[in-house]
Amino acid sequence: MDWGRVAKRIRVPLGFLFAAFFLVFARPHWWSLAAGSVVALIGVWVRAISSGHVNKNEELATTGPYAYTRNPLYFGSIVIALGFALAALRWEIALVLVIMFAAIYVPVIRGEERFLEGHFANYNEYCARVPRLLPRVSAGSAGHSRFSRDLYWKHREYNALLGTLAVIAALAAKLIWTAR
Repeated sequence: MDWGRVAKRIRVPLGFLFAAFFLVFARPHWWSLAAGSVVALIGVWVRAISSGHVNKNEELATTGPYAYTRNPLYFGSIVIALGFALAALRWEIALVLVIMFAAIYVPVIRGEERFLEGHFANYNEYCARVPRLLPRVSAGSAGHSRFSRDLYWKHREYNALLGTLAVIAALAAKLIWTAR
């Protein structure tokens, strides 16, 4: 089994372990929690919009957020992580996030790219126009698609919102608890 497959399997359990580390070592202030929450919620919005434009494994998504980056869901996750790092005010947390992203998501993205290249004839052409992760300013592919609420629910993307709100609430509780 290659590391990409292992990384894909452990990313969620590792995320829960990281959440415990995060909550123990975070040293938020109210201002950092507010600023970090805004950034994290922008990431949640990016993920939500993206999930409503992708019909996984059935067709190549090239419109909506996928016209700006090939991986808007992962980009949204990075934005959420940046928000959490800002809220926590700890460079160690930011460093662990960078290491985790490099170790987990880079191999997962590469594995997904191999799958997409093998299943969609126009994937290489799409890759030439649209960057892997950091979005372009203008759309790299033509076409329009509408956000599908059904796809959003099918992909259970509301879990990103619930998880983000839980972390924000936990940090707020930590602030209240430590103020005593």
